[in-house]
Amino acid sequence: MWATEAIPLYATSLLIPFLIVPLGILRAEDGTALTAKAASSQVFHSMFSGTIMMLLGGFALAAALSKYGIAKAFASHVLSRAGTRPRWVLLAIMSVATFLCMWISNVATPVLCFSLINPILRTLPDGSPVAPCLLLGIALASCIGGMTSPISSPQNIVALQYMSPNPGWGIWFGAALPISIISVIVCWGLLLLVYRPDRAVPHLNRIKPTRSRITRAQIFVMLITILTIALWCAESSIEYAIGDTGIIATIPLFVFFGTGILGKDDLNAFLWSVVVLAQGGMTLGNAVTSSGLLEDIALRIKDGIQDLQPIAILAIFALLILVFSTFVSHTVAALIIVPIVQQVGQHLPVPHANLLVMGAGLACSAGMGLPVSGYPNMSAVMMEDPTGKPYLKTKDFLIVGVPVSIVVTLLIFTLGYGIMTGIGY
Repeated sequence: MWATEAIPLYATSLLIPFLIVPLGILRAEDGTALTAKAASSQVFHSMFSGTIMMLLGGFALAAALSKYGIAKAFASHVLSRAGTRPRWVLLAIMSVATFLCMWISNVATPVLCFSLINPILRTLPDGSPVAPCLLLGIALASCIGGMTSPISSPQNIVALQYMSPNPGWGIWFGAALPISIISVIVCWGLLLLVYRPDRAVPHLNRIKPTRSRITRAQIFVMLITILTIALWCAESSIEYAIGDTGIIATIPLFVFFGTGILGKDDLNAFLWSVVVLAQGGMTLGNAVTSSGLLEDIALRIKDGIQDLQPIAILAIFALLILVFSTFVSHTVAALIIVPIVQQVGQHLPVPHANLLVMGAGLACSAGMGLPVSGYPNMSAVMMEDPTGKPYLKTKDFLIVGVPVSIVVTLLIFTLGYGIMTGIGY
């Protein structure tokens, strides 16, 4: 049902606990079926973990940065310095989108960036290639930005759940940022090659920066955000005191809601459908692991690839995920494939579970060749000109998105592999 999206993804997630307990899927360590009471307790335990708490903490940071105009002020300030040539405006908006995805997720970032370039879009002549170029640049940069931090996309949260020990933000940044930066530059170059925006419109209207003065509330939000991220980055050093990254996530949740920075409406506006989807995926992963099904699948796959080098195994899974995430969604690809990857990694002659899971998590953000490939693409394809005509068509995603997807995937199992093995994965 996740693959077909016959019913909403989050609704499918809510069905999982009901199916797991009555069917007696969960097993104890000795292989006997758990009682319904014990099984239901284990199900609800798996639905609320430190990873889910970190997701909620990320939502709190994103809500505060957006509500107090910090993200928009930063973006407009950067764009105001980009000049008027389309090529530099494109690079600036793509860089802004990638950076903001690290903090406010690649679900909210495209919407914010689209609003920033709306004044430019309104001044362009009908049929100008600059409009699809800018919109596609934001969408693809946001997809790439989805791999940059643990909270930048739901698929990263899923991957973290299957990594032991938790890599921490520092390791994630170390692996993801070089891949992301190179990918954005390649994407920018390809967009310039395909759309030739400088030929169509030599100069664009300059985006004006936000002129309002910095308020105490904005300073407070930035301080709490920096503190939270610093603690996340140092998680491995303070694990003895905090135990799990989810504990750190309680800081922005308590401080922002406790001081009135965020209110009840902000809490209601959290992407609860994403939370429920992640909970369902974790519950299902726990169930198929407990039942022995996941191990059986992993052993069968391992028999066919155990003689290959880890880089070849990562390449196989990355390409498989690329295809899957292009036609379905990034998050669904992670929910279905990452648990299998983790089990395969554990059962290799020399275990490389964290390497394969992290690589698979990054690869889930690589699929961007169709309008349905991820939240950013879905948002971009909905943008219309004043006459109600969509700026982007499927062919735009195919022409640029497919080559960029391939480049990103290649970088993951070459450059990414080198970085991850260098840190001990």
